[in-house]
Amino acid sequence: MNEEYTLCVSTEIIFEYEEILRTLASPIVADMFLKVIDQATNVIHKDPYFRLGIITHDNDDNKFVDCAFACQADYIVTDDKHFGEAANSSFPQFKIISLDDFYDLMTEND
Repeated sequence: MNEEYTLCVSTEIIFEYEEILRTLASPIVADMFLKVIDQATNVIHKDPYFRLGIITHDNDDNKFVDCAFACQADYIVTDDKHFGEAANSSFPQFKIISLDDFYDLMTEND
């Protein structure tokens, strides 16, 4: 990879990841993932104290927008179509990129 990245998470995001992993994988996988997130040096844990409410079609997705704003993130990486609302927002403006585009960005010039 030609650049390093920092993953920004909030408590709400961690809870969602844990719930999904426990449902789709197993409690062991969920626990291992949470330990990696907890110990990784490229993770910022920041709980926003505000709710921007930009995404109206799936309000639950706003946790990712709020965290990205709080961390002053460069990108939100997702394939979720609801994030088009955040991409089209006048404030704050976010670069929404797909997982494939993020992979391409991280492997550019390899």
